[in-house]
Amino acid sequence: MQDKFDFSDLLAKSPITPIRLELDDTFEFNCHKGIACFNKCCQSIDITLTPYDVLRLKNHLGLKSFEFLHQHTVPFEMDGHGMPGLKLKTRDDTMACQFVTDEGCSVYADRPTACRYYALGMMSMRAKDSPSDEDHYFIVKEDHCLGHFEPKSQTIRAYRTEQGVDVHDEMNREWRQIVLKKRSCGPTIGKPSDRSFQLFFMCSYDLDSFREFIKSPSFQTVYEVGSDLMDTLMADEVELMKFGFRFLKQALFGENIIPVKPDALEKRAARKRMVIEQQRQDLRRETEAGAPPDSSGK
Repeated sequence: MQDKFDFSDLLAKSPITPIRLELDDTFEFNCHKGIACFNKCCQSIDITLTPYDVLRLKNHLGLKSFEFLHQHTVPFEMDGHGMPGLKLKTRDDTMACQFVTDEGCSVYADRPTACRYYALGMMSMRAKDSPSDEDHYFIVKEDHCLGHFEPKSQTIRAYRTEQGVDVHDEMNREWRQIVLKKRSCGPTIGKPSDRSFQLFFMCSYDLDSFREFIKSPSFQTVYEVGSDLMDTLMADEVELMKFGFRFLKQALFGENIIPVKPDALEKRAARKRMVIEQQRQDLRRETEAGAPPDSSGK
């Protein structure tokens, strides 16, 4: 099935063919080392990273989360409320991908979702009163790309499987739903808090910090996480990432996914009161220790 589709917003930004494609529709495209435009698309990039992209790339490079974020990403705001996103950092003062070489992509096995999709695009939409999203696809034809003239016809489904993008989409689906829901909630409930953005960033991109967070007393006091599940989360980063998505749904939208311990909120409030009281006592002692003697010289 091929239908005319309203891509007016997208057409204003990129060379998109305004035809909606479904999984079993075919298109012609092939990219390979022998093509004249090889690596051309990597010389001017604007790649938004997903959580699964970050996970794969940091492990490919043998880096901790914070190291990868610092060395290879640039933060940006995904919407008018300041929802934090990440883009892949370019090389020096150019727009070229830092991982491109004369031989091609140096991180090809773990390249980002956006790279795997090229020269396709995907749009997820949810019809009113529908419980699930529907994915639709479109072709992106840039002037420099000669891959569209290569005699290789394939279905969208086959191309996605060949590029491994089907796995990436499945890994990122729940996160994309969180992004869309948080965007749609914004105008209703006002600007999201800084705390909610901090949680979103940590659970989305900084798995090492999230791992430490769920080991902390502040988390363990409130949430009921069995020892078997905790062992899995400590050993398996994909499961840790998925757990982070579930935690975000609970923390941001109040969805009851992770069991809460009895009296957990009261215990956490009591613990916070103890911390505040301890801080007050410490401040009082510091003040008294630094007080000048009274007039009697004592």
